[in-house]
Amino acid sequence: MNGFAFILIGLQLQPVVRGLAGRPIGELALQVLAIVLTVIVGRFVWVFPATILPRLLVPSIRAKDPIPPMRAIVVLSWAGLRGAVSLAAALALPPDFPERNLILLLTFAVILATLVGQGLTLPLLLHWFRLADDGRTEREETLARTAATEAGLAEVSKLRPKWPDHIPLLDGIESSLRDRSEHLPTEDEDESAERRKERLEHEEIRHDVITAQRTAVIQLRDLGSINDEVLRSVERELDLEELRMEG
Repeated sequence: MNGFAFILIGLQLQPVVRGLAGRPIGELALQVLAIVLTVIVGRFVWVFPATILPRLLVPSIRAKDPIPPMRAIVVLSWAGLRGAVSLAAALALPPDFPERNLILLLTFAVILATLVGQGLTLPLLLHWFRLADDGRTEREETLARTAATEAGLAEVSKLRPKWPDHIPLLDGIESSLRDRSEHLPTEDEDESAERRKERLEHEEIRHDVITAQRTAVIQLRDLGSINDEVLRSVERELDLEELRMEG
């Protein structure tokens, strides 16, 4: 979408510049600088209180999510990149709207300054402040997957007496759940790396099997043995199986 935004800027820039041909370059430069600084500083003015005040005023929020370090708030403030949404809002103005060309020029300047300027310097800022992923998302995913797997295994145990004629199916479900459980990350980094490697190998094997199934079904369609509707139906099942595998 941001790439498309730059294409639109390129298409609109020439007529916008022609429409502003009578204005002094210095005046336009000052207006651009003022707007860009206002946008960047305005985000700092908003993000700092929006991040800190709720945690100071509401103890329950602070207990659940403490105030982050100042360097993290600075990075969050600097990450206020503007792109397609800003451009769409400016281009939506009617052609006879007062100062439309100036508004478009200022919007283009903000997009370029934030996407290019802030966007390219953001990795340097992260490195400078030594900010990295704290692993929270991965830990929460592991917690959720563990709870889901344990609930599934408990349900399989309850279903065995109810469905004695479907033991092979229940065995297959249990085996799949246990395999997934055995490959969840642990606190031991070496063990997690080994589990991750084995899980990726298992995924590659399953992926190869699904690819072979998909190829066989497409060949049947190409030979005229099945129609497109049947192909889409079977491919959807294979796609869902592949998604379950990746999950």
